[in-house]
Amino acid sequence: MRFNIETDADSNTLVSNLKKLHTTTLGIERIKKNLKLNTDDVVLWCQNKIKDLNSTIYRKGKNWYIICDNYEITVNAYSYTIITAHLIKK
Repeated sequence: MRFNIETDADSNTLVSNLKKLHTTTLGIERIKKNLKLNTDDVVLWCQNKIKDLNSTIYRKGKNWYIICDNYEITVNAYSYTIITAHLIKK
C-alpha cells in the first residue's frame, strides 16, 4: 500500500480500524449510483479498495481520501463513515 509520506500514521490508523468503517443508507445508494456497483455490500467493497496494495491513502483535514483503480473514496477521519466515492475523470 502506498502512503503519503506526511500522513503514514493517519493511513495506518484508517487501515487498522477498517472494522469501524460504515456508511448511511443514503450513502450506500449514492456510492452504488456513483460507481455503478452491482453489490449491496458497499462497505466491504470500500474496505477491499482501502486494503489494495495499489491504493494511495492520504488525510486532508477531517477526511481520508483513498485513490485506487480510478476511484476516489472519502472517509470521515473521526467517525469512519464513508461519505462518498466517485470515479476519477481522466
